[in-house]
Amino acid sequence: MDHVVYVDAKEKELEKILIGVKRMIIRGAAGRKMPYGRVQQGDALYLINNDGSGLIQAMAEVSRVIQSDKLSKAESTEFVMGFQEQLQLTKNQFNRWAGKRYIVLVEIGPAKELAPFRIDRSNFGNMDDWLMIGNIEDVRI
Repeated sequence: MDHVVYVDAKEKELEKILIGVKRMIIRGAAGRKMPYGRVQQGDALYLINNDGSGLIQAMAEVSRVIQSDKLSKAESTEFVMGFQEQLQLTKNQFNRWAGKRYIVLVEIGPAKELAPFRIDRSNFGNMDDWLMIGNIEDVRI
């Protein structure tokens, strides 16, 4: 399964992934929201900055997925802190994700920079930061 994942441009998340400092991507919500239960080891993540450019710039393979059960705010904060070395979250990012009831941690292998390309988002009505694609070639422009 291929996924398009938006990363935080302001916090230079893509750059950290490409140099190998950041080895894990986090998502969290009050409920079991995407990608909870829908991303697996071996899936491909196509990475795009959330800066409006609309360009896929890199790809990484999922090596491990860790999904939390329902957490209290304190448990969630402690859970995220336990993976900070792999996550490399800034203070703003930590404040955004820590405290969510459900956390998904996606560990990735080394990222590969790609020749930038766009995708057709017309079949994706929601403006989510994680899109399940199926096969990237089906949406590549």
